[in-house]
Amino acid sequence: MINKHIVCLGGGVGTVQVIRALRPYSHDITVVVSMADDGGSAGRLRRLYSVPPPGDLVNCLSALSDAKPHYKELLTYRLAGNRWGRLDSIEGHKIGNLILVALTKILGDFNLALAETERLFNCQGKILPSTHENVSIWAETTKGEKVVGEETIDLGKYNDALYKVHLNPQNVSTPQDITKAIKKADLLIVGPGDLYTTILPVLLVPDIIKTLTKSSTKKVFILNIANKKETNGYSISDHLEAIKRHIDNLHFDYILVNNNHEPKFKPNSPYKYIPLIPDFSYKYGKILYQDLVDEKLPMKHDSTKLANLLEDLL
Repeated sequence: MINKHIVCLGGGVGTVQVIRALRPYSHDITVVVSMADDGGSAGRLRRLYSVPPPGDLVNCLSALSDAKPHYKELLTYRLAGNRWGRLDSIEGHKIGNLILVALTKILGDFNLALAETERLFNCQGKILPSTHENVSIWAETTKGEKVVGEETIDLGKYNDALYKVHLNPQNVSTPQDITKAIKKADLLIVGPGDLYTTILPVLLVPDIIKTLTKSSTKKVFILNIANKKETNGYSISDHLEAIKRHIDNLHFDYILVNNNHEPKFKPNSPYKYIPLIPDFSYKYGKILYQDLVDEKLPMKHDSTKLANLLEDLL
């Protein structure tokens, strides 16, 4: 085991695959998770009980857990029904989300509840909310349309291409544990994940981006395997240009890009591979092209393939 200190910024399903890839090489992984989620089970619980959104935190908890397999499965087990159902309905909720909310009510503090859940499920690493404040996002399109809320953006309820995303409130604070983790990191990883609804809401927290851009630590951006609505038609450089629009002075040492487009998406899938066309991505960092796709679920990274590449970088 290399056991370097690694910080992952994002928190969605893509980050879960990164955590799984890194687990054989380090027990010192810190995951910084967006707190802008307002959709599905997490959003319903957020509105009903006035708690931070637990969904991505729980997915990362499961990935870092050394508990017995059925306990880990319990965290991410989802009750039957519509996750976007009625606010007061039990259907569609993830059990881990309910555990985290219940512990918050018992202990009277969300952060204590998160720490206790890490202990209960024997997590090897640390999961940190990007902010302790009640934060949401809104986006503007290329034609000036305003799109309010993470769920609205994620579900594609707008007409034109997205241009920029904003935090509301803009100047939220971040826990000191995050800035300390970034400063002592041996490797900083951004992505993969939904660009406008998962990655940028973390990077836009002022103290996070200030610490990140000042850090001389090796920085890696893991590009998504495929585009969906919010980045429809984006090339490699389009993704990097979008980050530059928000954070002008963030530079990556390496950009990891999947170059295997052989696995086929299901008919009517919203996903399309990010095109491997010649562009100017090289000016943002060194691009490493490699087969990184999960051949059974081609919108996702294969954690074993990703592990082999990340091991080389470590």
